[in-house]
Amino acid sequence: MDMDRLKTGALLILGVVLVAWIDSFFLTWLVLGVAFIFAFYEAMKLYGVDDSSMYVYAVALWLVSLVYQNPDDLIFIAFVVAISYMLFKGKLEKQKLLPLLYPTASFLFLLALYKGFGMEALIWLTLVVALTDTGAYFSGKKFGKTQFNPISPKKTWEGVIGGIIVATVFGAWYGASFVSGFLALFISALVSVSSIYGDLYESFLKRKAGVKDSGNILPGHGGMLDRVDGFMFGAIMMVVLLRGLA
Repeated sequence: MDMDRLKTGALLILGVVLVAWIDSFFLTWLVLGVAFIFAFYEAMKLYGVDDSSMYVYAVALWLVSLVYQNPDDLIFIAFVVAISYMLFKGKLEKQKLLPLLYPTASFLFLLALYKGFGMEALIWLTLVVALTDTGAYFSGKKFGKTQFNPISPKKTWEGVIGGIIVATVFGAWYGASFVSGFLALFISALVSVSSIYGDLYESFLKRKAGVKDSGNILPGHGGMLDRVDGFMFGAIMMVVLLRGLA
């Protein structure tokens, strides 16, 4: 096993456990913010957007999220302001809107999940995303035969289904401690499926950009987006479902 990958993975797990144990809004906001800026930088590269002013807007948006009641609502304001400014300048540069959608919106939803439903919900999300990925890997190794999607040629239907089943069962077990059992099962299943497509979308971006990893900030793991891709769709799904059904 790659020692760099092992060491980085251990440090990431330790960091996540520490943040969860301390359970401080400011610390969670700060850690998510650091991850967001790195992910935003990588997404800009993958999209082929070269405009340094975008980083200023990203930082400003995250600073506002510290005091705004519903952080995820800020993404709509960001889109309105960005499109209005582009129209004022006489040029609608649609490519520059993409980093606002992925990963900006997703990180705002991650913060909204914590702010609205507590650390338990973030742990639930992490459990589902991690088990989807791990379950898919081992199921694919053992039973994988049928390719899931050419965008990610190593993924198999057998692996994906195995990952979803594992994540749904254990996610439902954990989630049932604060929502009904049926709802925990339903949310875990949809979040698990969403995380699969969050990962697939990042694979699509990397293939289009002609790169293996989104970056190299995490030795043995690649970039920040390579580690959080499953959360990018999963967080949005969990927030919307919890708000609408819980």
